[in-house]
Amino acid sequence: MPLTLLAFHAHPDDEAILTGGTLARAAAAGHRVVLVTATDGALGLTSTRYAASGLAGVRAAELRDSARQLGIARVEQLGYADSGLGPVMAPDPAGQVRFARVPSAEAAERLAAILREESADVLLTYDPNGGYGHPDHVQVHRVVHRAAQLAARRTRVLEASMNRDMMRGFMSMARAAGMEEAFDPDGPMDDGNPMGTLEADLHWQVDVAAYLPQRRAALACHASQTTDVGGMLSMPEEVFAGFFAVEHYIEPGRPAGMTRGWFMDP
Repeated sequence: MPLTLLAFHAHPDDEAILTGGTLARAAAAGHRVVLVTATDGALGLTSTRYAASGLAGVRAAELRDSARQLGIARVEQLGYADSGLGPVMAPDPAGQVRFARVPSAEAAERLAAILREESADVLLTYDPNGGYGHPDHVQVHRVVHRAAQLAARRTRVLEASMNRDMMRGFMSMARAAGMEEAFDPDGPMDDGNPMGTLEADLHWQVDVAAYLPQRRAALACHASQTTDVGGMLSMPEEVFAGFFAVEHYIEPGRPAGMTRGWFMDP
C-alpha cells in the first residue's frame, strides 16, 4: 500500500545531502514524497557569480530541479529567512524573520497544516543537534516534533543523522591518504556538540546504493553551493558511494538497536 512521506528540511540542498537516497527510494517504490523547506537559503555558501540579493530565487529554482531528480511529488517553501552560521545572527531582512528566531509553535502550525492536508504517514526531521549544530537545523527538529503533536495524526517521526562511528572511519582513511581537509567528527561542531550520532543510538540504516545516480543528479542541481555541494560532487565515485550509499535515522520511542532495513514498508 502506498504511503506518504513528508520531509521537512532547513534549506534548499539539505534534501539531497541528508535524505536524498531515502526520498528517491520511496518515490521509486510508489510512495508519495512531499518536501517542505523552512528557509530561502539566501545565506548559502555560494560563488561570487551569484548575486547575494538574488540567491533566494536561484536556490528556489535549484530546489525544484533537485526534487524532479528525486521523484518528489510536491515542494513547498515556508519562506523564512536563512539564519546563517556564526556566533552572531544577522538582523532580520525586510519583510522576513530568520527561521531560528521564529516561535516554533508558529512554524509548527504551518507544517501541521501540510501534514493534515497530505495525511502524511512518515515525517523526516533532524537529530536534536541538527547534525552539526546549524541553528536552522536545530529549529527544524523542534518544529517537527511540535507539528506532529498539533496535526493529531499517527505519523511516524524519524530523525536523519550521521553515523559518527562511520564518520570516524572515513576521516581516518582520509588522513591516511594525506587529505588535509579531514576533520574530527568528535570535535565541537557549530553548537559545541560532536557531529551526528553514535551507531549504538541509531535505529535505522537504510541502503540507498541503488539510488546514487539520482542523489548525484540532485546534488548537481544545487550549482550555486560551490563549497559544500561542490566538494561532494568532486569526490571520486568510490568515495562518493562510501559516504552516500546508506542513510541513518533515529526513531524516538523505538527500542535500542540499529535495524538495517527499510522503514517505509506498510
